[in-house]
Amino acid sequence: MIRPHHFTPNAETARDNHFQTEAAADASLVARTAHAEVTRAAETLRAAGVCVHLFEDESTETPDSVFPNNWFSTHSGGHVAVYPMYSPNRRAERRQDVLERLKQDYRVQDIIDYSGLEQDGLFLEGTGAMVIDHLERVAYAARSKRTSEILLERFCTHFNYEPVVFDAVDARGQPIYHTNVLMCIGTDFAMVGLESIPDTARRQEVAERLYRGERDMIALSHEQISDFAGNAIELQGRDGFVLALSSRALRSLDAQQRKTLERHVRLLPLEIPTIEHAGGSVRCMLAGLHLSARTPRPC
Repeated sequence: MIRPHHFTPNAETARDNHFQTEAAADASLVARTAHAEVTRAAETLRAAGVCVHLFEDESTETPDSVFPNNWFSTHSGGHVAVYPMYSPNRRAERRQDVLERLKQDYRVQDIIDYSGLEQDGLFLEGTGAMVIDHLERVAYAARSKRTSEILLERFCTHFNYEPVVFDAVDARGQPIYHTNVLMCIGTDFAMVGLESIPDTARRQEVAERLYRGERDMIALSHEQISDFAGNAIELQGRDGFVLALSSRALRSLDAQQRKTLERHVRLLPLEIPTIEHAGGSVRCMLAGLHLSARTPRPC
């Protein structure tokens, strides 16, 4: 996780991120509130037994640094990927100190850096652009300016995933900028905004692929997607799996959806309304660790 000291919704990314909204307060209050929200979120995760590495960002040039999952991802076997970012002012979010900490605390075999492909107009914004099914070895991706199908194919070849690409739109018919806004894949469940996939045949194909592992399927409405219900992540806690999601997302789920989820995970809501002004939520705030630790408890 990254704790920003100068958070603000990014005007540059608002061009295609239609989930962004204006923060009503002045910039200094927004920054202080966002800092406090990240602090509380990290504390809540740690209290649940989730291992959290928290880095500070004191730069005024990286308004979206709170979303590190877009610039790097980790994978079993000691593999790390670094990604090219669509918006120029997000490229400074990539940090060598974060990668060095990974190599220090975890067994990193290689780092594949795709970021140079920004010069060729190829972008793939990490586990925002892709939602990865680690069990079935599938990378789901909604088409957008931030997801190059060419680079997706290259990533899947390097990391041994099958790409599944589809179009996805919001309730107004506008393309959804990141796949992880509409899809969350857990061990025994999947939440997905199926009605966001306008092609009915492709929608059915995606649903069947997700169900192949005999998961419980939870279909999310456009309204629930707008409330970031799809932007959640299953994490390993002290006493089993937890599902980290925002309080807003949890409120949007109906009683049956909650009951289905609670068969598999403990729901762990995080209060982050200021962060959500930037058009992302809990999943975007967490770059997952799928590496083997060098010590029993590296954090």
